[in-house]
Amino acid sequence: MEKKGAFTDWVLLGAIALVTGAGLVTMYSFVGDNAFFERQMVWALLGFAAMLGLSVLDFRFLRRTGVILALYGVTAGMLLLLFAVGSVFQGAQSWFSVGALSLQPSDPAKIAVIALLAKYFSRRHIEIRQLRHLFISGAYVFFIFLLVFVQPDFGSALIIASLWLGMVLIAGISLRHLSYVLIAGVLSGVVLWLFVFEDYQRERLLTFLNPYTDLQGAGYNAYQSTVAVGSGRILGKGVGYGTQSKLHFLPEYETDFIFAAFAEEWGFVGTTLLLLIYGVIIWRIVAVARRGQTNFEMLFCAGVAILFISQIVVHAGMNIGLLPVTGTTIPFMSYGGSHYLTESIAVGIVLGMRRYARVAARAAEKGEDLVPVPAAPEPTPQPRAGISPDMRGGYLQG
Repeated sequence: MEKKGAFTDWVLLGAIALVTGAGLVTMYSFVGDNAFFERQMVWALLGFAAMLGLSVLDFRFLRRTGVILALYGVTAGMLLLLFAVGSVFQGAQSWFSVGALSLQPSDPAKIAVIALLAKYFSRRHIEIRQLRHLFISGAYVFFIFLLVFVQPDFGSALIIASLWLGMVLIAGISLRHLSYVLIAGVLSGVVLWLFVFEDYQRERLLTFLNPYTDLQGAGYNAYQSTVAVGSGRILGKGVGYGTQSKLHFLPEYETDFIFAAFAEEWGFVGTTLLLLIYGVIIWRIVAVARRGQTNFEMLFCAGVAILFISQIVVHAGMNIGLLPVTGTTIPFMSYGGSHYLTESIAVGIVLGMRRYARVAARAAEKGEDLVPVPAAPEPTPQPRAGISPDMRGGYLQG
């Protein structure tokens, strides 16, 4: 008999709680009139409620083509609506604001992209080596990428592009086609630099190559971040003694640079432990992916792992000076309800898929069918020669 609570991954939830706690402690140490700690505590409670609530649901309905297309359509519609009624913050029209509440649609868009790619590649994992599937899947994602990029929100756009690349690799792209992708990426970078990037974005990239050329301008954020990380040394300055954040030298210390604020107070030892805890979160999600009932579940969970890995790498790399400043949060630690609830929903779906996989496995051991088999099914017509059964109903049919 299954023990009570056996369907819930308490190791995963415990690791998320530790990361959330690290963020809350860092925010609590900020001085002055700030409500970051209290507000984030509310978002954290809502996030854990969402994870536990979603973990008991059966998410097989996500495999349906109509659900995927509806999710994609709503996401694209919200991103388009931003250009009409979106709020501008720090030069980016990326938010819907109603009173004190704000929503950044690029956050839930990441879940929509994961679901779309999981659906597409789950039906074509054998045919993924055909170049056309790279272009078709890339076209779906590029539309969302473009809507986010022109806001402009380069950080979220980078994460969305990383999702596509990571899931293509997981699906089984050939090395030859991967080289095509890399060449296309280089050419796209040249086009972006010459015709798309704003002056401040070019300055950020140039400053990344040599941050000491403009310490009071474009290089200020990157420089102060590396100072904060380096000043933490081995054991850190202690909670509440981070001068870079307390004296407001470190900008956006509650969101884009919270890793640097944490590193200053906790040092190398603390940041190493933090990254190890993130490793536990990724490990548990990958474990669910490996036990997925179908290709869709496996790819969706792998996509969530890729999402978190991308955010961690970009955020931490930006904070320690290895990557240019893009303005990206780190999962479950940065301040903000929009990204925290999105990440919680993603984990809740993963836990729901884990629960269903365990129920199905237990039913199989007993020789039972989880879903009743319909009586006397009609024979399936054979496809015409030269046409794949997966391709007859359109690229997202299934």
